[in-house]
Amino acid sequence: MSNKKNIPLFKVFMSPNVDNPLLDVIHSGWIGEGPKVKEFEEKLRAFFGNPYLTTLNNGTAGLHLSYHLAQNQDEYKSYFNNNKNEIITTPITCTATNTPIISTGAKIVWADVDPITGNIDPKDIENKITKNTKAIVMVHWGGNPCEIDKINEIAKKYNIKTVEDGAHSMGMEYKGKKIGNNSDYTVLSLQAIKHITSVDGGILMTKSEKDYERVKLLRWYGIDRTIREGIDLRCELDVAEAGYKFHMNDVCAIIGIKNFEHIDEILSKHRANALFYNEAFKAKSGITISPQNPDAKSSYWLYTLHLNNRDEVMKKLGEDGIMSSKVHARNDIHSMFKDFKADLPNAQKFNDTHLCIPVGWWVSRDDREFIAEKVIKYAK
Repeated sequence: MSNKKNIPLFKVFMSPNVDNPLLDVIHSGWIGEGPKVKEFEEKLRAFFGNPYLTTLNNGTAGLHLSYHLAQNQDEYKSYFNNNKNEIITTPITCTATNTPIISTGAKIVWADVDPITGNIDPKDIENKITKNTKAIVMVHWGGNPCEIDKINEIAKKYNIKTVEDGAHSMGMEYKGKKIGNNSDYTVLSLQAIKHITSVDGGILMTKSEKDYERVKLLRWYGIDRTIREGIDLRCELDVAEAGYKFHMNDVCAIIGIKNFEHIDEILSKHRANALFYNEAFKAKSGITISPQNPDAKSSYWLYTLHLNNRDEVMKKLGEDGIMSSKVHARNDIHSMFKDFKADLPNAQKFNDTHLCIPVGWWVSRDDREFIAEKVIKYAK
């Protein structure tokens, strides 16, 4: 009898209560940005504790808007007029973190990372700052917070904006506050395999009301959708700043609303599985656990180990029906980033040994015991 299982690394969560509300929206005659988007945003603002929150069609759009705002405090100035702007970022992330930097006309400056957590190194950030630096990007790898206060102190010292890419970090807490309350701009993803999905979608939280009001315009071409005055619908309005089509729609919003009802349950399962692994792998030969920020509560979207024989372990886990992956590798080596090369020894160390194993809400007690047993068996 085969002992092989089928344990995925990621799985889409869909609320069992979504079907009828979704059909109601689909047949309501209003499927664009409307009352369900507004309702979803109100629920999210209450959860995060930040009133300056907007939903978007994806997380990448939130990063794009953040980089736009960081480079353009004057809304009438186009960043395309200045190709000297620099944004400091990390290579240990999805390429979606960094492609919008190029799209806004800025130059990428890579900072190195902690070789075990994968999070950006504050010391190397400060080494890379120039008079052209406009923003610092921090990615919370797997939902484990970077040194947010330290990085924000550096940014304040040089009058630079900070952007948190929280794509892994729904429900993450830092010093008693939920993500979205520390930096100038914070972006979360509602993509298919995240803790909470709206099929696709994103969240952008800002620190200032001014930026929030501007985001609401920029997500829909730069046009104020709330104005109903004039002879014809918004046709007489002057558009001061070119925007985008980055808004969420009511179809995605209702899915997000129904899935969000399960956020506490989902987070608790991720965290419980991670704590089990921490105990199982503690002091085990050949396995290094990625330490969690002691000032924080990780969302554990990923559970990351370091193994000297990573590729061998990944192959053998696959043979046992356990999916594992690096998830993201250093992306500074892609051809599209060839103009921004840097020596990043710690990023390479992380890249050589890190492996993510299933930790999510679908992993049962039997599953996690099986996974831990196999990792311990194969690690050298």
